[in-house]
Amino acid sequence: MLTLTPAERSALRAEAHGLNPVVMIGEAGLTPAVMKEIAKSLDAHGLIKVRVFGDDREERIAIYEQICAELDAAPVQHIGKLLVLYRPKKEAEKERSSAGKGMRMVTIVKPSPSGRTKPTVKKVLLKGNERVTAGGNIKRAKPRQASTKKGALNK
Repeated sequence: MLTLTPAERSALRAEAHGLNPVVMIGEAGLTPAVMKEIAKSLDAHGLIKVRVFGDDREERIAIYEQICAELDAAPVQHIGKLLVLYRPKKEAEKERSSAGKGMRMVTIVKPSPSGRTKPTVKKVLLKGNERVTAGGNIKRAKPRQASTKKGALNK
């Protein structure tokens, strides 16, 4: 289990204040699927809140300790049915794409036309001469126009 200093714990509590619970533990308890989801959330966010539905305080404490022990996470705070957990994010290894030099991965988020549904999110590989407009479209840079006057002077 990871240990934190009181100053680190206080800073993490302050940071977790605005978070919403990302995992809910229901009447089935701490199943392998729930543990897997908590592990994925910790890898993605580092600091998460977990809500435990159940009135037995001792059971919630046991769940809290079991999660921390199995996932090597640090207990930050336990208030009522909310558990706050912390584990440093694992640095995702950036894999070099087989794409050539000058290529970059960009995430494009386009709002829905009606504004009522979720926006569409798309990852695109851009070439060096391409850019994303404010509307989320891809534009290719045009070649620079040669001046007719300068061309006449050089002849």
